[in-house]
Formats: sequence, structure tokens, C-alpha cells
Amino acid sequence: MTTRRDFLKTSVLASSLLFVPKFLHALDQQGLQTLHNSNGRRLVVVQLGGGNDGLNTIIPYRNDIYYKSRPTLGIREQSGILTLGQDLGFNPTMTQLKGLYDQGQMGILNAVGYPNPDRSHFRSMDIWQSASDSDKYVGTGWLGRYLDSNCADCQLPYNGLEVDDTLSLAMKGGLRKGLSLKSPEKFHQLTQNRFIAQVSQQKSSNAAGSELDYLYKTLAETTSSADYLYHTSKVYKSGVAYPNTEFSKNLKTAAELINSGIESRVFYVSLTGFDTHVRQQEQQGKLLQDLSSGLGAFAEDLQKAGNFDDTLILVFSEFGRRVSQNASNGTDHGTANNVLLLGGGLKQKGILNAAPDLLNLDQGDLRYQLDFRSIYATVLRDWLGADDTAILGREFQRLSGLV
Repeated sequence: MTTRRDFLKTSVLASSLLFVPKFLHALDQQGLQTLHNSNGRRLVVVQLGGGNDGLNTIIPYRNDIYYKSRPTLGIREQSGILTLGQDLGFNPTMTQLKGLYDQGQMGILNAVGYPNPDRSHFRSMDIWQSASDSDKYVGTGWLGRYLDSNCADCQLPYNGLEVDDTLSLAMKGGLRKGLSLKSPEKFHQLTQNRFIAQVSQQKSSNAAGSELDYLYKTLAETTSSADYLYHTSKVYKSGVAYPNTEFSKNLKTAAELINSGIESRVFYVSLTGFDTHVRQQEQQGKLLQDLSSGLGAFAEDLQKAGNFDDTLILVFSEFGRRVSQNASNGTDHGTANNVLLLGGGLKQKGILNAAPDLLNLDQGDLRYQLDFRSIYATVLRDWLGADDTAILGREFQRLSGLV
């Protein structure tokens, strides 16, 4: 007989493992197969937490206003800027991404943002993750709603995997949620806990729809999912040399899952530390090098396995920084920013729109040229084959011929 203490203990364990019901149902019986509405493509979202300084990432190195606004932070051409064309260049630390750019596997979108921008980290990140207006609060994420919309009648649903300890709002839908895990091995080990294993094998004698019935089903399905992910991920072990950083390790995990044939269509990875109010140059340089070298190894891994053409990588941050540097040799919270797109399936490549206009600022901040939800709409409809209007709540102009 299950006691209240047993139920509470199991609930805590379920919460800590981010169990979700109806997720990857009956995988061990059905194995890999083509999913409902699947076009074989996948999306990898890379979140740069803290507000990356876009002007020192994609540098307008021939713009005098840039250097007047940043007398010590402005990066000079002779410092090794990796020129791209249109008087723009990568930060000198971004050599691997420059290589992908030169191979025609990257698109750069400048001055991406939204109306009435919010300069709070938490609120602006919520806006980007939920795809809401700045004056509206939405409790689901754009990728979670993608999972909802494509899985309404799926026996084996699409799913999203976040390589992290916690699940982002972006991956939470109304009906389905993504799954958060650091590695298939660790996730599998957690589900092998003796108590969890015992409970997951039991059949609930409680009424259907009760809390205990829900918990029994959740535990059983999650244990099945963990077993599937663990055993399938053994198919491929990467031989590519990744940098020894947490971000790159997470990308390696994602690559091994993709190259093993896991049928997840959405992956989410984060790199934090971009809130550079003080002594920005060294801190951002290290982070951009981590971003560049990690994504360079990730792209090489997918290319070798033949999966890069079917993978689109989207890199964003919740906002950019102010145009002028502050008194601490850093930058404060700004608004519009650049978005990077990488993949072998891009139809349009290079610099895809005009550089930010430094003569036309909004109280010292960049004015946005492109609503980020237009990018989402394009990715959802043209890359993933989903109903972007239903997922985003209204129609946004898509970027024609991008993917």
C-alpha cells in the first residue's frame, strides 16, 4: 500500500528528474521510425545568456560613430578583425565560425529585436522564449507549442531535448514539454534508482486521472524514455576533438544524440556569462571563442556523419548592449542584437540585412530592424513544416527563401 510519505518522496524524485507524461511513449516497443509530420529536419537553438554585445561580435569596423562611442572597447581592424564584407567583421576570437561563414554555411541577421523592448534579463528572455509581446505574459514557450501542435494526434510524438539540468520556458508547451538531461548516461542512472524502478514497474490501482495514477504512468514512461535514449545514444560516439568547456561538452552530447539517430527534432543548449558591465573585452572574448570553437566542432561532427544539411542552428541572446561603453570599460543593457543561423541547408547566406544604423538610435540604443518572431515564423513554417501562425498566435512576415 502506498503511503502519503511514499507519494511525496516519489513526487520529489519525479520533479527533480523533470518527468513529463505522454513523452516518447512506447519507444522501447516501437523503436526508431519516421514521426508524424516529420520532414527529417532538426533545429538546434543556442541561447547566449546575459545579453551578448552584438556590436563587438559583428563589428562595424569602418564606422567612426562606433569608435567614438567606444574609445577603449571598440575593436580595431589591426587587432585581427575577421572581415566579412559590408564593412563588418567577426570578433578576432571567432575563427571557427569565420571558417563556416567562408564555406557558405552561415547567415547573419542584424538589429533583431521587438517593439517596446524590455531591458530586464529575466523579462526579455521570457519574451524571446515565449515569443510574446513585451506587455503580455505567456506561460508556454514557442518550441513547447511547436511540440504541442505537431503532436496532437501522434502516438510517438516529436520531442525536444535540452542539454542542461533544468528546462527552459522555450521548451514548455501546454500539453507537452521537452526533456532536460545532461547526458543519456546520467539520466539513465537516475531512473535506475531502486525505489523509482520499483514504482515504475507497478500498476496503479487508483482511479484513472488520480494523482497516483498520473505519477505511476509518468514514472513508467520516463523510465522507458531514459532506457531508449541511453541505449540508442551508444550507436555513435564522437571522434571529433571538442574544447574542454561545459558548453562544448553539451554540444558534443547533442551531436552524439543526433548522429545516433535519436528522432528528436528540437535541441536546446545555453552559454551564459555575457552580462559584461565591467571589463568586457576579455570576458566576452573568451565566451565568443568558446561559442566559436564549440560550434565549429559541432558542425564538423554533424558534417562527418552526414547530418549537417538537415540541421539548422539558431544563436540568439535576450538583448544586445548599449552603443556607448560605460565608465567601467563595459557596456550596459541595450536592445536589438544580431542572430546567427548555421547549417548546410541555408538557401541564403552571408550578411542578410543592413548593419545597425548608429545614426538613428533610440535613447542610445539600437532600433530593431527585424522582429525576432519573423525568424521564428520562418523556421517553424519553412524549416520544420509547422503552422507558425497557430504556434505564435498571429502571423509574422516570414523571410522569403531563407531555408
